[in-house]
Amino acid sequence: MDISYILNILGEERSDYFDAVTPPIVQTSNFAFKTVADFKAAIAQEKNAHLYTRGNNPTTEIVRKKIAALEGAEDCLIFSSGAAAISSVLLYTLKSGDHVVCVRSPYSWTHFLLTQIFTRFQVETTFVDGRDTSLIEAAVKPNTKLIYLESPNTFAFELQDLSAICRFAQSKQIFTAIDNSYSGGLYQQAHTMGVDFIIHTATKYLAGHSDVVAGAVCGKQAHMDVLFREIFMAFGAVPSPHDSWLLLRGLRTLPLRLQKSAENAERIIQHYEKHPDIQEIIYPYHPSHPQYELAKKQMVRGSGLFAMVLRTGDYLKTEAFCNRLQRFLLAVSWGGYESLVVPASIKENSELPVGYVRFYAGLEEADVLIADIEQALLCLHDEA
Repeated sequence: MDISYILNILGEERSDYFDAVTPPIVQTSNFAFKTVADFKAAIAQEKNAHLYTRGNNPTTEIVRKKIAALEGAEDCLIFSSGAAAISSVLLYTLKSGDHVVCVRSPYSWTHFLLTQIFTRFQVETTFVDGRDTSLIEAAVKPNTKLIYLESPNTFAFELQDLSAICRFAQSKQIFTAIDNSYSGGLYQQAHTMGVDFIIHTATKYLAGHSDVVAGAVCGKQAHMDVLFREIFMAFGAVPSPHDSWLLLRGLRTLPLRLQKSAENAERIIQHYEKHPDIQEIIYPYHPSHPQYELAKKQMVRGSGLFAMVLRTGDYLKTEAFCNRLQRFLLAVSWGGYESLVVPASIKENSELPVGYVRFYAGLEEADVLIADIEQALLCLHDEA
């Protein structure tokens, strides 16, 4: 199934809505039935019927089909946030007394869930350096039910060997899940490498305009059916029809936006890879990255997210650099049209280098972004 078909045609039955080119926002909470028999049938098959928007909505349904196809998965559920998507997978796979192996330094709210919420229910987590598959294997216990991955990690940009880990997990009947937000659903198909649950903060690349918060979980039909019935419906963290429509709008241009973002990141990195004020560049798809060969093996391309370590040992200099930027906004997240930066000092108890700055290259012209970094670097030479 080609990408253009997925993004422009799949799931869109235009004859159902007046042959409109763009699907409408079905802004309703409720659906009516002509007979009691029809009513009962919808209740029995709520995941695929239109009964109540907390379960399934026609606008959301189109988005589900498209994101599942992008990931090479059988089905997808859409949530009101990435955190809700992550929570649902943890709730589905874990029960009291279970054990999780998780990569070190995951997304902050994943870490919070595993260390602050699930510990209340006697769920234990071991955090490991996922770059070494043997460490993941060694951390597994008889009660391990989930291996949680994030490849690449979005601050340290560490990768995991997805195929090797999934082969091991399957041999032990352990679930695997990955936060695949970095690759935007196009540059890494983790499901085809064996990962059970593919999680997206759809707020980022999938939506792409910094105007909607959403999440997604993709996987096998059987898993999604139970996840829908036991977790999704019970907790009700669903997007509004309007949010789903915004997500659909964003998907139309996903390949173009991902390409432009990646090209901008590559241009910036090429310009600064030998710059005297830059100590290190951290990007999975750059030859200097220690896991570059693995990145080429399991990813189509890098995205627009990377880091540079400024040649300074002073947090104040790093912050002054960020304050001086004019085209890069100081903000969390990534995947929108706007370019962003986050310095290491934002993260409490960070093990990142003092000069670390995470960049997201948006859709501006690369020369403009390069010039902005150039003028900001001048602050490193200002006298205190």
